[in-house]
Amino acid sequence: MKSNLVYLVQTNTTVGFLSQNLEKLNQIKKRPPNKKFLKVVSEYSLLPRTPKKFRKRIRRTPNKNTYVIKNEAYRVITEPHHREFLKKFRWMYSSSANESGKNFDENFATQNADILVMDKRGYFESEPSKIFKINKNKIKRLR
Repeated sequence: MKSNLVYLVQTNTTVGFLSQNLEKLNQIKKRPPNKKFLKVVSEYSLLPRTPKKFRKRIRRTPNKNTYVIKNEAYRVITEPHHREFLKKFRWMYSSSANESGKNFDENFATQNADILVMDKRGYFESEPSKIFKINKNKIKRLR
């Protein structure tokens, strides 16, 4: 199922815009078109091929980790509420629900989303994910 809509969703770290339409996300966030988005996936099998020596580490690390593989950022969602929503699409681009470089503003977020998705947790912000860059021989922590 391909979606051109922008969803406002509570992700595992913050309130975020999710969509499969990059142009629409760029337009809403007012950010440069060459800046890449995080791709969230519902299953480990949707990640690009990674070196065998790092596969166990990726599967066993906490949910709030982002991996940069071949210059693309990925996060596998294991948090039940967010994952249940994401399973319908398998993957989506994700970004925080704010203008580029600004703090979260609920009015901005609700006005720019096509569909608001709220579960029993409501909307909240928590600490950001850790980011790791994986290449053929090593993993380097970026954040």
